[in-house]
Amino acid sequence: MKMQSPWARFYSNSCCLCCHVRTGTIILGVWYLIINSVVLLILLSALADPDLYHLPHNELKNDLDFMDDANLCIATSISLLMILICAMATYGAYKQHAAWIIPFFCYQIFDFALNSLVAISVLVYPNTIQDYLQQLPSNFPYKEEILSVNPTCLVVIILFFISVILAFKAYLISCVWNCYRYINNRNSSDVLVYVTTNDTTVLLPHYDDSASAAAKEAPPPYISA
Repeated sequence: MKMQSPWARFYSNSCCLCCHVRTGTIILGVWYLIINSVVLLILLSALADPDLYHLPHNELKNDLDFMDDANLCIATSISLLMILICAMATYGAYKQHAAWIIPFFCYQIFDFALNSLVAISVLVYPNTIQDYLQQLPSNFPYKEEILSVNPTCLVVIILFFISVILAFKAYLISCVWNCYRYINNRNSSDVLVYVTTNDTTVLLPHYDDSASAAAKEAPPPYISA
């Protein structure tokens, strides 16, 4: 009986119940690419026109100008890096290059870990939610209604939404991982194996390589009798 890895049971060639994992990865990469491009445009407009963001106190504005510029530059660099990673994932899924998908997969794992830490911090320190809500501006929508909710119910609601987000992110991670495995298996299956009668294994060359080699060898010249 052939032993099967525990991770193999989660392997599937379809995602979202309707499309292939390769198509789903391309759509996901394009979606992240659009979002990060919009964020980059907003950050570039903020760098070009700093007056778009005003601080309420003039005495603090001069002290925080350098900090705001530094944060905007860091955010712009992160957006550029994310655009590069998303473009690599989209190109890798389209051209079936598995190595190009790895940076996007690592980003998904990192993002999932950060969201998990947020859920753990809310569970361990539930009072931080009330402190955060009290620091919101007075004109924040539904601030008073949210503060009037029972703190325990508020923690349960927030944990529920975070759990839904984590489950969705885990599903997207599995889709990208299945796409990586699919491309890897497809590329490795291009190498044919021929077993001789002496139980020795011979690797046959790829079809493209053999075709190009045959094309290079010119046929012998025709000699008439």
